[in-house]
Amino acid sequence: MNKDQLFAFAQHITPQKLLSRCIGRIAECETDFVKDTFIKHFVSKYKVDMSEAIENNPFAYRNFNDFFTRAIKPELRPITEEKNAIACPADGAVSQIGDIEYGTIMQAKGHSYSLTTLLGGDADLSNRFLGGKFATIYLSPKDYHRVHMPLDGKLIKMIHIPGKLFSVNKVTAEQIPSVFAKNERTVCLFDTEAGPMAVILVGAMIVASIETIWAGQVTPFSKHVMTWDYDQLNQVNLKKGEEMGRFKLGSTAIVLFGKDAINWEASLAADTPTSMGMQLGTTTI
Repeated sequence: MNKDQLFAFAQHITPQKLLSRCIGRIAECETDFVKDTFIKHFVSKYKVDMSEAIENNPFAYRNFNDFFTRAIKPELRPITEEKNAIACPADGAVSQIGDIEYGTIMQAKGHSYSLTTLLGGDADLSNRFLGGKFATIYLSPKDYHRVHMPLDGKLIKMIHIPGKLFSVNKVTAEQIPSVFAKNERTVCLFDTEAGPMAVILVGAMIVASIETIWAGQVTPFSKHVMTWDYDQLNQVNLKKGEEMGRFKLGSTAIVLFGKDAINWEASLAADTPTSMGMQLGTTTI
């Protein structure tokens, strides 16, 4: 057993949710000694660039979670204004990007997973994206951890899907099959100029919670799949580049589009660095 296999095996036997909830409590602690010690270690270990933050004093934040989800200076993440351009939803790196083929999505070399399973078993929803496109963006610990809209969109549905909390880094993606379709996640379905668009926020080990701007904290929520439908009485309309959610301790965002709706930028491939707001592709509709 090599070190990557050992890392994956350790995640199977780790009490994922208990560990994540305990870390979550620490991350909410407002005691100066606790939060400042935690933040100082994190900034040093991951080489966090605090000059990008609106509040660049790491110890000025109320707790670790506030520091982790810190706002950055808007001028440092301009939103692409090219005609028909799709904006990247998050800082990080491309994990995988490409076509949804035969109802499956590539996770890593040698691994793919079911689109329907990713979407909580909703076959009707899955059908909207058959033959379409996907992009998976991995947010590393040092990255900006707010997720923004790739296009103008009207929220149609939100689904919370309980699950595991495996790590979602490159090693885990290469070692644990269907990890994104196993982990706890929140599916946000939008109607856009390019037709249906899903932005899926995937939880991971140590992730204390996932939040959306319209519902607040969504995870941890329930042991069962939960669905919220949005209609004329509770409309949520967001512009391209607007914040739509955030991770309290980082993870992965997956974007889905329907068949013949968009094209990804040809230069994008696995491990390509991303910045929120950069051009990820163009609409064709």
